[in-house]
Amino acid sequence: MTRHAMLALAARVFKAWLAVCVAAFAFSLLWPENVALPVRFLREFAEVTLLVLGTLLAVHWSMRHLIQQLADWMRLTRTGQTVAPPPAVPQGLLAPLVEEAATMAQSLSRAQSSAELEARLRLQADSLWTAERLREQVKAKLQGRSLLVVGNRQPYRHVRRGGAVTFEMPASGLVTGLEPVLRACGGTWIGQGDGNADKETADEHGRLRVPPDDPQYVLRRVWLSPEEEAGFYYGFSNEGLWPLCHIAHTRPVFRAADWEHYQAVNRKFAEAVLEEIVNLEEPFLLIQDYHFTLLPRMIKERRPDARVALFWHIPWPNAEAFGICPWQTQLLSGMLASDIVGFHTQYHCNNFLDTVDRVVECRIDREHFSVQRGSHTAYVKPFPISVAFSEPVPGRFDRARARAIVKEKTGASAPLLAVGVDRMDYTKGIAERFRGVERFLEKYPRYMGKFSLVQLGAPSRTNIQAYGRFVSEMEAEARRINERFDTEDWQPIVLVEKHHSHEEILPFYQAADVCMVTSLHDGMNLVAKEFVAAREDDRGSLILSRFTGAARELQDALLINPYDAEDTAEAIRAAVEMSETEQALRMVRLRRTVRENNVYRWAANLISELAAVRLDIAVRR
Repeated sequence: MTRHAMLALAARVFKAWLAVCVAAFAFSLLWPENVALPVRFLREFAEVTLLVLGTLLAVHWSMRHLIQQLADWMRLTRTGQTVAPPPAVPQGLLAPLVEEAATMAQSLSRAQSSAELEARLRLQADSLWTAERLREQVKAKLQGRSLLVVGNRQPYRHVRRGGAVTFEMPASGLVTGLEPVLRACGGTWIGQGDGNADKETADEHGRLRVPPDDPQYVLRRVWLSPEEEAGFYYGFSNEGLWPLCHIAHTRPVFRAADWEHYQAVNRKFAEAVLEEIVNLEEPFLLIQDYHFTLLPRMIKERRPDARVALFWHIPWPNAEAFGICPWQTQLLSGMLASDIVGFHTQYHCNNFLDTVDRVVECRIDREHFSVQRGSHTAYVKPFPISVAFSEPVPGRFDRARARAIVKEKTGASAPLLAVGVDRMDYTKGIAERFRGVERFLEKYPRYMGKFSLVQLGAPSRTNIQAYGRFVSEMEAEARRINERFDTEDWQPIVLVEKHHSHEEILPFYQAADVCMVTSLHDGMNLVAKEFVAAREDDRGSLILSRFTGAARELQDALLINPYDAEDTAEAIRAAVEMSETEQALRMVRLRRTVRENNVYRWAANLISELAAVRLDIAVRR
């Protein structure tokens, strides 16, 4: 019997049984109360059958509307039409299915957008780097080999709030820059697990696939004890190396105990890396930042076939300043085991080579910017990092809605709005920014009640005394300035101390008339580039410190010396009085720079350079 015939027979049997049940139920209603037991049983059975059928019909009709909505949305998305997302998913039997279908449809929409962009770029002979282009480039360069990223920060942490486990992205320029690369290329990110629900969401080896809602690469978490974290991260890295490399007038502190923990944690991460590459040939390893200066040598000693790049995200000071570090020789020896040492700017490359020249016995080729020690050569090159730039989408940018969100969250209702987005760190020039606003209002009192700075400050390194003191000082400074100028319904400075995701920050960028980036010293500063990338309306002004790496690229910003309150005040005046025509001219050029030099181009250049390195394995053997 065919499948169709079996289904037809089953349908006839069901209809017959349903007819019998209905007839029995009707007959039982007319029967006397002392009806025989079989008849009563038949009546009760018929009642239960009708109740079940009624429930099934109710469920069918209640879910049909939702499923039809989802199907219509997926059909429109599949045919390339821009539509609003489906309604919120109710909790129930079909919720997981509906959520997964929505995720699939969203992925299809992103893929279609990417394909359309690629087609336009080919038609225009445009050289823009996209996630898809980077994926193909990496595939060609790696030729089946694996890509691993090592960073102290992890891109996603799991936290338990109440009875629920949620995930969040840490406030980190490293995560902002590198996470889109792993999304595009796949691979493994090795980072410290620091969320209170991280262990319960990973397997016994600390591995899980991320992003949690759309897995595309592997996250390997490394667990540190409180003592290790205190010595390695808070101590040597952030009380020692961080202030040493940032000219921010905070004295670096170096302790022998912190150095011991720094070495131990580098060894722990080295073991995790070696476990991940145990069966891989010539893996590509991108080590991130000042936390892991010893890691390249630890890896190369046991896996000389690994291609290793160390990217230094913060400034590199001059040779005299770096000489303060008691263990500078060990740090430099570890870094020079890399095949490539990367910085944001050529200036920092120059400082690094000057330091190496003074401290390490080696041969430096300044023409090719390389350092040779024995048979190994390390190349020192600038790779200015950026952000993932999204092409404008009609209807996506809504400044009025963004202003409403900012007002709802902060109460800021002044017609002219400036925004600052930073970790609460003494290198970011937040105090100098506040004093610039104060001087602006002193010089131009006509803007009282009309201008406010909303400062988003993510809590950072609160275990370090200098950071706790800094936060208290910023709260007091904001309070002092507000008490001097504020009115019943207006404050010049709105300080919001809270971690914000990128999605939460985006309306602040879109709503702002001015973005203020006033770092005292910064390797790059991606906030400036994020603001530019967010301004699809080609409006708004960027005030940018000359002491950031970003200032070398974003020349159409209003460049300032943040130590000079007069300079900052005049830049604020120029920004709020700038005509829409000039805003558009500047922003178009800024956006072109960020668009053409996006994070995919950064990754492509770094990985291509690493792939071109000639390994010295044969010499070592």
